[in-house]
Amino acid sequence: MDMHAHAGHHHGHAHPPAPPEGASTLKDPVCGMTVTEQSPHRLEHEGRPYYFCSARCRGKFEAEPARYLAPAAPAPAAPAETGTVYTCPMHPEIRQDQPGNCPKCGMTLEPVLPSLEDEENPELDDFKRRFWWTLPLTVVVTVLAMFGHSLGWFGMATQSWIELVLTLPIVLWAGAPFFVRGAQSVLNRSPNMWTLIGLGTGAAFLYSVVATVAPQVFPASFVSMGRVAVYFEAAAVIISLTLLGQILELKARSQTSAAIKSLLGLAPKTARRIAADGSEADVPLSHVHVGDLLRVRPGEKVPVDGIVVEGSSALDESMLTGEPLPVTKRPGDKLIGATMNTSGALVMRSEHVGSATVLAQIVQMVAMAQRSRAPMQRMADVVAGYFVMAVVTVAILTFFGWGFFGPSGAGGSGWVYGLINAVAVLIIACPCALGLATPMSIMVATGRGATSGVLFRDAAAIENLRKIDTLIVDKTGTLTEGRPTFERAVAAPGFAEDEVLRLAASLDQGSEHPLAAAIAAAAKDRGLALDKPEQFDSESGIGVRGVVAGRSLALGNTALMEQARVDVSALASQAESLRAEGASVMHLAVDGKLAGLLAVSDPIKATTPDALASLRKAGLRVVMATGDGLTTARAVGERLGIDEVHGEVKPADKLRLVEKLKAEGRTVAMAGDGINDAPALARADVGIAMGTGTDVAMNSAQVTLVKGDLRGIATARALSVATVANMKQNLGFAFVYNALGVPLAAGLLYPFTGWLLSPMIAALAMSLSSASVIGNALRLRGADIGPD
Repeated sequence: MDMHAHAGHHHGHAHPPAPPEGASTLKDPVCGMTVTEQSPHRLEHEGRPYYFCSARCRGKFEAEPARYLAPAAPAPAAPAETGTVYTCPMHPEIRQDQPGNCPKCGMTLEPVLPSLEDEENPELDDFKRRFWWTLPLTVVVTVLAMFGHSLGWFGMATQSWIELVLTLPIVLWAGAPFFVRGAQSVLNRSPNMWTLIGLGTGAAFLYSVVATVAPQVFPASFVSMGRVAVYFEAAAVIISLTLLGQILELKARSQTSAAIKSLLGLAPKTARRIAADGSEADVPLSHVHVGDLLRVRPGEKVPVDGIVVEGSSALDESMLTGEPLPVTKRPGDKLIGATMNTSGALVMRSEHVGSATVLAQIVQMVAMAQRSRAPMQRMADVVAGYFVMAVVTVAILTFFGWGFFGPSGAGGSGWVYGLINAVAVLIIACPCALGLATPMSIMVATGRGATSGVLFRDAAAIENLRKIDTLIVDKTGTLTEGRPTFERAVAAPGFAEDEVLRLAASLDQGSEHPLAAAIAAAAKDRGLALDKPEQFDSESGIGVRGVVAGRSLALGNTALMEQARVDVSALASQAESLRAEGASVMHLAVDGKLAGLLAVSDPIKATTPDALASLRKAGLRVVMATGDGLTTARAVGERLGIDEVHGEVKPADKLRLVEKLKAEGRTVAMAGDGINDAPALARADVGIAMGTGTDVAMNSAQVTLVKGDLRGIATARALSVATVANMKQNLGFAFVYNALGVPLAAGLLYPFTGWLLSPMIAALAMSLSSASVIGNALRLRGADIGPD
């Protein structure tokens, strides 16, 4: 997106008065920035000189001067994204600049990078409309086909006409997209499920239409109860079921872009810009330029990447870096856009805007990682191409075989037998059971998982989870609680521990820093009576000073102690050992003398050791990767028995670590809870998010553990093993039906037994195969998936 979108300011026809130094202060007519006559970017237009902040703004003005000189032009919205690229989730190599269907598999294409304004998928709306409007007709046709004879309301020939009229809108309107996709699959020479659905429903419908309109072309042996059997209900039910399947699939797929939408939603919509004359105004984020001065008030998000010019504050960067403790920023320190300013007011200078910000780069990484992972192609789809060709070939051979070699007489020729048997082949081979084999297992498994606190995002996650042999875990919020807790106080000679904590907490009452909150909470828990600080001063980024009960206190890091000339050597070894345990250490000085240390840390979750034990038992190699310092990371790793530890890891490093392990031939799962984990979660074979973490992590991951408990991974893995076994059984059922049913429908047994399979029996067999698949899938509800 062009971050130089103008702010709608225009340069008037009178020069402003010259400031004292003699250089006129003017406004860039494109972006509204203050410029002087010394600007090298100058342009004459209609005899007037105009000055610009950059060659880019000058170029834009030159192209459309009228747009920037229109009186009182309203500030335009940020330019719409042009050139949206659409791709297929199953075939990422398919890319085009407008929506449509994949030429290879017929799937609906989706945008590579969604926007926050995305409406509901128009295709989903279309399918819902087609499904709900024709569902009553499908129900009526099916009831008539099953019970029409016993109801005896009208003659059977009349009933065929009624069924034809009711089925017409289902096939010609509701099923139209499937026939279009089926035709495209033939034109593109890429046979898929749509080829079979189109052929199966088309054959059943056309055969039934002929049987209704011209029953006299069929042999007498096929006339029963005054009519030739028709199969309108088969066509109607297949179309309704397929529409329902598409609706469920499109809904699930719409969630895949939720990760990127959550990321895009993190950035604030406006920034508070300070003009050259000191006045301040809120401007849209798209109007912020490199070099602008911006004010960031407490409780606001940093608008773009930049550098602190004045003020100091603690910034919560956990959503981007995974660092649980707020980081203090002073003049000269870097700021990351979209992080939260917790306590003080800051003035910053913007350095990176638009697509150059850290947040925008993470968005790009997540988008690319999502697209680079080819989703699981259903096991049925792997063979669908060959299966389709085989079925069509068998149907054609059946037609010609009967036509040339079949019996004639009894009111019909061998060609009519050929037609009926070919239709029977297509109906019995219609991939209902094949199509239902995996989705039914997935539907039951996801429901079962949800009751056990494990949420799967897609079928690929269930299929892949059982294959993982390496698990990368984030530390903050995954192995640990993710919030600072007071650990302990160490008193120097002459002071008591409780006194050190009481004084520190009394002083910290005036601070909004989360570490201070942890100390104050610990003092309250111990019932210590706190004094009100008589004086309080926050020393930017190194600690706090003040006066409590007449005593001068200083609480902070070693830099503050050096500034206050306090000797900390007496407790240096304790401080180092506390840091080695993964704690943040603060010193307390009373009247210029060291009184003690206070340690605050991010505790390990109580369930973590058990979880790691069960994962190791399942044969997984566990690797820890965290944005925290290496000393802290190693300390936590040692305590948990994790040998491979990576500290001070940035989002891109986590992504590289996943790619490195995958290149070694490992199947990698990544468990994390922060935005900084999102690219790696999306790139891993299976991403596992803690439900206690951020929305972005959950949307990037294929598996979410609702309770934020690593033990859920063992449960999820057991469910994965059970589900894949179930899917294979279902596919087995489907193929066995086809292997037995197709030859029978083709009439191969006729010369030996005199058996022919009427299309009605074929439809019944098709229904039975679907029922057996659904019944088998339901067994998953009772599967044992408890952790080993």
